[in-house]
Amino acid sequence: MTNKNKMQQVCELTISYKPRVKAADRYVIRSSVDAYRLLMQQAFKPETVEYKEFLKLVLLNKANRVLGITTISEGGMDSTTVDVRLILQTALLAHATAIILAHNHPSGEWMPSRHDDMITKKIKEATGVVDILLHDHIIVTREGYYSYKDEGKL
Repeated sequence: MTNKNKMQQVCELTISYKPRVKAADRYVIRSSVDAYRLLMQQAFKPETVEYKEFLKLVLLNKANRVLGITTISEGGMDSTTVDVRLILQTALLAHATAIILAHNHPSGEWMPSRHDDMITKKIKEATGVVDILLHDHIIVTREGYYSYKDEGKL
């Protein structure tokens, strides 16, 4: 049987968004300090923040209220995959108007690498095309954080 005679199969995708909290009761991010506190309470576990690198995405509405936080990738001891398409897909499907990108440095060093700078620029350009604001990129450690927005790099 040739491929022309075969019935072609198509995968079905299901996207689910189930808000558990009224909009007025959602966490509001007004500063990098707010974002860091939320990330350390909800997204990064103290027992793994120095173990391996994670890339998280905070999804925000127009009022900077948190729609959700998701893990984009989980890596090794000093890197993780950054797939810009997955970041955009997630933001678009969640109807986010802004995002905060966050990743940890297991080394405890919160200064960005040259690779961090290049990825931030790439994501900012990509989100601009679809009218989503890259509100911040935060590098998280147990002891503190680095904010691209605070440092004037966004």
